[in-house]
Amino acid sequence: MSVTVMTDGNKAPKRPNFLLVVADDLGWSDVGAFGGEIQTPNLDKLAHNGVRLTDFHTASMCSPTRSMLLSGTDNHIAGLGQMAYWGDSDSPWKKLPGYEGYLNDRVAALPELLQDAGYYTTMSGKWHLGLTTDRTPHARGFDRSFALLPGGSNHYAYDPVHPDGRRVFAHWASLYAEDDKIVDPKTFPADFYSSDTYTSRLIEFLKEQKFDVKKADAPWFAFLPFTAPHWPLQAPAEVVKKYQGVYDEGPDVLRAKRLQSQIKLGLLSADVEPHPVVATDKEWSAMEADEKMWSAKTMEVFAGMVDRMDWNIGRVVKYLEETGEIDNTFIFFMSDNGAEGAIIEAIPMTGDVIKQSISKHYNNDLDNLGNADSFIWYGPRWTQASTAPSALHKRFVTEGGIRCPAIVHYPQLFGASKDKISGAFTTVMDILPTILDLAGIPQPQGHFRGREVVPVKGKSWVPHLSGNTSKVHNEETVTGWELFFHQAVRKGKYKAVFTPKPKRPEKWQLFDLEKDMGEIHDLAEEKSDILDELVKYWMIYVAEVGVFLREDLPEGYVLPKQ
Repeated sequence: MSVTVMTDGNKAPKRPNFLLVVADDLGWSDVGAFGGEIQTPNLDKLAHNGVRLTDFHTASMCSPTRSMLLSGTDNHIAGLGQMAYWGDSDSPWKKLPGYEGYLNDRVAALPELLQDAGYYTTMSGKWHLGLTTDRTPHARGFDRSFALLPGGSNHYAYDPVHPDGRRVFAHWASLYAEDDKIVDPKTFPADFYSSDTYTSRLIEFLKEQKFDVKKADAPWFAFLPFTAPHWPLQAPAEVVKKYQGVYDEGPDVLRAKRLQSQIKLGLLSADVEPHPVVATDKEWSAMEADEKMWSAKTMEVFAGMVDRMDWNIGRVVKYLEETGEIDNTFIFFMSDNGAEGAIIEAIPMTGDVIKQSISKHYNNDLDNLGNADSFIWYGPRWTQASTAPSALHKRFVTEGGIRCPAIVHYPQLFGASKDKISGAFTTVMDILPTILDLAGIPQPQGHFRGREVVPVKGKSWVPHLSGNTSKVHNEETVTGWELFFHQAVRKGKYKAVFTPKPKRPEKWQLFDLEKDMGEIHDLAEEKSDILDELVKYWMIYVAEVGVFLREDLPEGYVLPKQ
């Protein structure tokens, strides 16, 4: 099914445009329309004039999600079966197909498919699907692109160096590419800030289309993947100031307020049981006054990042309104995984090095937090104020790590009905087939651009969003997840989860997500037959997508620390 706009005269109907916006480590309730207090009027407007998806799922970390998003299939097939940084070149999984560490050639990428179908394709923002020039967005179907190639960097492109010229955080440097060329951050404007610059460049690229002889009148696909609000937490001081004092009561109070807000919005039932907070850092009540001020300021900066991201999304929407394209543009917004709950300085082996580097090269005094030369994160307690009622956060395949906010805005598809909330189970793999469906483009089969490609696993949302079906995936659909040997499999309302110690008991657990969103009440013994069935499905999933399991490790192999 494709949805098109009729044009005047004898011109053919114009195919829809697509704007795909991705936030980086945004929490479940950080957006106002999902229960948050952060000012996000532009996203709220899109949500209340569209559909909020409340059972939308991603991978538990960013690059695996992005590989699924642009391929329509599992990350273990698309090249990000594991995070590229985890392990060295001799790690056994790195020799396997699907573990290349970049978006591989076994999949037909969404921009490639749209480009071949006549679309003008452009992106500006975080890529994280390849670090070399032959793996840039330009190489995977984007006509124009400005991309941060690694998983993150300083939002102001501030990269301090050692006396010998080496960057302090070489793996976290500002490595950018424009089309097929690496660009020097020293050429960036003095007012560079990731969210602002990404948005400005995307709008520039959209304006450039009219000068492209071949594609001036073509429909377009625009990809805007922000780095915000990924750490280091940084935002313009005037925006951060808006949240001064808002978080002085601490993360537990914020968590309670957001849960109540979600209930009032109809996103949660009144009897929902949130998962208890899991954290090893100091509780708010045990902090000294100066510690509370510092911690609250980190959350203020985080809020500033989300606020500024929303402002930039508003800039793009305004451009679409001014050009008359808003009604013919399918807009989708999502977070790439659950909120980030890591305590970076506590990471085994590297934590002390990070602390020493920050102490020497950055200024994390209270008044400087959020500026270019600060380097901070906000920790698991603020994180779980956002992911509640779900369990845990990013890196985990519990719901707190993979259940993410998502918004669809496309009036043509919804008709007169607005402000919908859909509780249908959906995944990030569904986005590619949905876009192809709306554009009237067939899914890739067998050969594509001279290579063999795998079939798409996701399913189009068009029948569901147009009101023809109540679900996207039927009760027999089985979906699996794996990263860092954290494992999960879901069929219908039941989900089996295996989480290594110390966060969980390192055994299969079973949860009924309809009754237990927080994954609190383990039904493994009570419903052992259902658990057995799901574990069998898990093994089928392992075989189908090529998951490397812990038991496949060579004897004596020592795993790298997370």
